[in-house]
Amino acid sequence: MAAIFAASAGAETLLLERTRDGGRKILISGGGRCNILPARVDERRFVTDSSPNTLRKILRSWPLPEQVAFFERELGLPLVEEAESAKLFPASQRARDVRDGLLALAARRGVRFMPGTTVTGFAPMGGGWKVEREGGPPLTVDVLVVATGGLSVPSTGSDGRGLATLAALGHTIHPTYPALTPVVAEPPRFGALAGVSLPVTIAARDGGRSSSATGGFLFTHRGYSGPSVLDVSHVVVRSRSEADAGARLVVRWTRLDEDGWEDALKPEGTRTVGGALRRELPERLADALSELAGVASSRPLAQLRREERLRLIEVLVRGELPWTGDEGYRKAEVTGGGVSLAEVDPRTLESRRHGGLFLCGEVLDAFGPIGGYNFLWAWATGRAAGIAAARRGPLSP
Repeated sequence: MAAIFAASAGAETLLLERTRDGGRKILISGGGRCNILPARVDERRFVTDSSPNTLRKILRSWPLPEQVAFFERELGLPLVEEAESAKLFPASQRARDVRDGLLALAARRGVRFMPGTTVTGFAPMGGGWKVEREGGPPLTVDVLVVATGGLSVPSTGSDGRGLATLAALGHTIHPTYPALTPVVAEPPRFGALAGVSLPVTIAARDGGRSSSATGGFLFTHRGYSGPSVLDVSHVVVRSRSEADAGARLVVRWTRLDEDGWEDALKPEGTRTVGGALRRELPERLADALSELAGVASSRPLAQLRREERLRLIEVLVRGELPWTGDEGYRKAEVTGGGVSLAEVDPRTLESRRHGGLFLCGEVLDAFGPIGGYNFLWAWATGRAAGIAAARRGPLSP
């Protein structure tokens, strides 16, 4: 995106890409469909250790309706909303159409694309920047846009080298960590439920840090996944990385609260505990939760004692999930932490430490939840950095 807007503003633009084709995170997103944007934006759902006010200023530089118009008009890519998830996808349901459309537009705007180029470092030199690359002589450029990504899904080409170079150049890097990643429980108390999925409300809390989400939940052979788990996983990950490991994961398994379950568990003919639970839950999970509460699923509701009913409701409404770890960067959708937002101009994303250096995307200290938020951030920051880089021009030596 930065290359497209830099070239559109008249700059001679060279796009260096580590992989042979580029855009691999686009290709794997949304199960190969590419959840290109959220249908609606709640700025409060972004996570940063920097100023939330600065984050909002950056986000608002390219509002959601304008981004939608860009993809539909400039790329000729109609977007459709998946109503149940409030996500926008290309009407073709093909992630490749998004990636190929962006590369084609870049080419039409005059961007020179150099795939298979591994950048090993960059540093200011005279009035510009020297870019070191593997297997070739260094390149000298007037201005530089860094869009190297973080450490998540390294198989797509992002290994954190950009962050390491920025740190060496004196930038403040808030500690990085895998975000939007599955959670692990060893041994897996609920391993027998692998494959069971349902919508839940889940909360993660660790001291002053907390996050909650409502959405899909999936039991895995190693623990838990699904959008709701990924959205709160950063609290678990940071708890673990800070040698605290005190984060609590608490789940409300259905739409029913305490009063709702009090009504649902009232005696009704010969109905059993299992029968009442299965009206709201998958059968295997219903049986597992009644066992966890120490109440036989075959127990008639008419024989349920008050203390048993209260134990059961506690498990159903505030069920605690044991956990021991996470799947790390290998399965993380994004990287938390990164360059402090205080070290870039929020209007241009030019570094406050080095003139002619612009930063965008995942190297910056911000990420959003599942649902297109992180593409929204990538598109907005890429556009701002590309436009400003084109206007910047070379510095005086």
